[in-house]
Amino acid sequence: MSVFVSNRQMYVQFVDDDAEKTLAAVSTLSEEMKSVAGKKTVEVAKQLGGAAAAAALKQGVKAVVFDRGGFPYRGRVKALAEAAREAGLKF
Repeated sequence: MSVFVSNRQMYVQFVDDDAEKTLAAVSTLSEEMKSVAGKKTVEVAKQLGGAAAAAALKQGVKAVVFDRGGFPYRGRVKALAEAAREAGLKF
């Protein structure tokens, strides 16, 4: 589970390193997150975490390694991770 945070958006990808494939991807620009695009709050991060977990579980991914990409584990990144855990992902 790779996370990227820009000034306006957040992106989450589930990557299989062995097969070099992206299994699922969700961002604040995705269709399911269209209503919150451009907003940058902890609540949006929680919604994105839930949506990301749902996308991963749909692809059969249940356990992941959380790669925060060097971003500090606080604020939006922490909220996203906690929401993904609550939605069923293990990491």
